[in-house]
Amino acid sequence: MPTIASTYITPHPLRRASWLVAGAAALLLAGCATQAPQDESGRQVGDWDAQEDRVNDFDSWTLVGKAGLRTPEENTSANLDWNQHPYYFRMLISGPFGGGRNVLEGREGRFSLSNSEGRFEAETPEALMEEQLGWALPVSAMPDWVRGLPGDDDNYQMETDEFGFPSHLTQDGWEIDYRDWEQFEGMWLPRRLVMNYDDIRITLVVNEWRSTGEEGQ
Repeated sequence: MPTIASTYITPHPLRRASWLVAGAAALLLAGCATQAPQDESGRQVGDWDAQEDRVNDFDSWTLVGKAGLRTPEENTSANLDWNQHPYYFRMLISGPFGGGRNVLEGREGRFSLSNSEGRFEAETPEALMEEQLGWALPVSAMPDWVRGLPGDDDNYQMETDEFGFPSHLTQDGWEIDYRDWEQFEGMWLPRRLVMNYDDIRITLVVNEWRSTGEEGQ
């Protein structure tokens, strides 16, 4: 019987090279499709939406950091140790613009500030700080603002960055800019924010977030 010879045609070198380039491009595109863009800290699009309910529920915490105060008359800072619960808070303010060691507390609508001069009370924490320290943090709204959330007042404007995270919040006459974020227990929380009200500028840098119990002492 006659034999049938099989033949193999070798691809032209240029055609084989084009196949390799096309294959490499396809792999690169596939890799880009599965790896979402992220910033230097690791934040990705969708992270904030996925965690927002958890951030809302995170209402018992301790924040350790530093607050810088700038006004036309002064530029100074103080250390901040802030213990927050749904119905109680305790804020230890120490350093230059704290005038030493001041403990601000609030429970069930009653507010007090204690320092070396004694113990003082007022109807709001802002009024108390203004009377005793000559300046005031927006204490009533800050438990939300420091987590990247608007306060209870529905009258606000929130802008987001390219990753969907809060970048600028306007509420109660304050302008809050979120400058940096860090991960804590699987959540992204603000690490640095700047708050402006007229000619008052407060910069808050968070050195540490901690979880605390359900109720204050």
